[in-house]
Amino acid sequence: MAADVSEGAATTARDVVEAFIAQGATAATAESLTAGLVAASLADVPGASAMLRGGVVSYSSEVKADVLGVSRALLSAVGSVDAEVARQMADGARRVCRADYGVSTTGAAGPEPHDGKPVGTVFVAVSGPAGTTVRPYLFSGDRPAVRAAAAQAALDGLLAALRGGS
Repeated sequence: MAADVSEGAATTARDVVEAFIAQGATAATAESLTAGLVAASLADVPGASAMLRGGVVSYSSEVKADVLGVSRALLSAVGSVDAEVARQMADGARRVCRADYGVSTTGAAGPEPHDGKPVGTVFVAVSGPAGTTVRPYLFSGDRPAVRAAAAQAALDGLLAALRGGS
């Protein structure tokens, strides 16, 4: 069953699409625990094709390494739920899709911990012309709630990065 995108996420997605189009900027996604929710939220907005370059659902470490260029040594050392992994995923999305901005999500959605990290642990990274920022989160709730909160955080992060915030 797919996680529902909240009304707030839909509003934020619309704001992201409108802001990116207004500035002539493009974005790409690299999603692990959200498995395409961020890209789908953006694509639900009419006109998104003017700013959304593409996305990679990198549920496996092999895809993170082979497609996005995440360090295999890093993945072996820390697992996939890690700030530096999120950073490399966002940078990879930006590079692979030739976008101005890349956003990534990685984390433990549950019901069990992942890579030794408790359920709800999420890292969201945004890569852009000014560099890459990573934010850690600890969300509560069941699997769909954690995934929806991570997608919302990714949309918020994209909008903040475009507007010059962190």
